[in-house]
Amino acid sequence: MELNSLFFLCSASLLFISLVKIVCSNRRKLPLPPGTLGWPYIGETFQLYSQNPNDFFASKVKRYGTIFKSHILGYPCVMISSPEAAKFVLVTRAHLFKPTYPASKERMLGKQAIFFHQGDYHAELRRLVLRAFMPEAIKSMVSDIESIANDSLQSWEGRQVNTFQEMKTYAFNVALLSILGKDEVPYSEDLKRCYYDLEKGYNSMPINLPGTLFNKAMKARKELAQILAKILSTRRKMKLDHKDLLGSFMSNKRDLTDEQIADNIIGAIFAARDTTASVLTWILKYLGENPSVLEAVTEEQEEIIKGKEKRGDEKLLTWADTRKMTITSRVIQETLRVASVLSFTFREAVEDVEYEGYLIPKGWKVLPLFRNIHHSPEIFPDPEKFDPSRFDVAPKPNTFLPFGNGIHSCPGNELAKLEMLVLLHHLTTKYRWSMVGSHNGIQYGPFAVPQNGLPIRLSSKS
Repeated sequence: MELNSLFFLCSASLLFISLVKIVCSNRRKLPLPPGTLGWPYIGETFQLYSQNPNDFFASKVKRYGTIFKSHILGYPCVMISSPEAAKFVLVTRAHLFKPTYPASKERMLGKQAIFFHQGDYHAELRRLVLRAFMPEAIKSMVSDIESIANDSLQSWEGRQVNTFQEMKTYAFNVALLSILGKDEVPYSEDLKRCYYDLEKGYNSMPINLPGTLFNKAMKARKELAQILAKILSTRRKMKLDHKDLLGSFMSNKRDLTDEQIADNIIGAIFAARDTTASVLTWILKYLGENPSVLEAVTEEQEEIIKGKEKRGDEKLLTWADTRKMTITSRVIQETLRVASVLSFTFREAVEDVEYEGYLIPKGWKVLPLFRNIHHSPEIFPDPEKFDPSRFDVAPKPNTFLPFGNGIHSCPGNELAKLEMLVLLHHLTTKYRWSMVGSHNGIQYGPFAVPQNGLPIRLSSKS
């Protein structure tokens, strides 16, 4: 290592340690939570994102307890892993912890996106999102989602596919339907291309130099905003009433700016795509490994078809049909728990906060660890076992948090569950699949998915 580089690292380390000491000495003498901060700037980022998050978090909890400090993606942070602490941060004292993401994500999604705000602006955005994504609004989308699901499955038939990549395409198409409606098909490929370039920069360090992932992502983000500006301009000229998310944003009496709308549309695509695709990928893995559960799901879905035939109903699925998918819904819940695709969420202390005798300094990130809560044997006995029947009884409050909790919980969770149910209906009643190669490994980046995206072969039952 060059002398200048070594001097820089040492100086940075001393400066960072000094700042931490100043924080401690000036704030009522409360101790910081136990833990380590790792290297300057990068902290423990690589340790978190390069291994099984269960192992990373479990080792920390075993050593330090349910609250500890770390340093992730350029920020000092406090991690919490109990239902009580999660409720404290997300619900009862939510006003003390503003939603936040790493700088790279905030700049790529857009600073006006709903994720980064509190107060009146957040409340208004949440109202507009819920108006487009509540059950009453998405009931009419079932047949369109069904069409997307059938097209997706037919394209997989007879070949080996990467489940995660295919599920990302499916989820992206459903996201565009719910966000932009059916009128924006001409833009779908350009939107998809730009978004795929943008996502490669998620969780990268915010270094905007030519050739870096962050730089490429920001270029793609700029192009995305330009495409959305064209769509906005066209809609304003047509003066039609649209029921999708974009229509909800445009109908707001306070007149959101084009920048605010673009930031929130890009944010909605981000929220609707990778997480849903990850969960669906895990569902196929768990069903493939648990034949009795797959059989129960298949029988439930076939009963829905038989019932429709007896009544003389049309073959298309309805919202009422999806409400009868109890076993399939339990499979989704258990997958959300075991896989814990959303391992944690980011908050930031807006002032010094005391919790359990420790100081959470103003400006520090706070990460409620959903994965640890979902894998606690005290809450869910034999937590590594895939057992959908455990959800025959509703989980205790603040113990099942796949969509977060409180006023910042995911407003699109009903849509996510609907698109999963629709795809699983057609998958289990029309097709069989087999996993190719080893399917025991896990890859991370940023969401945990089965190794190599779970390669499968799909064939028709008929």
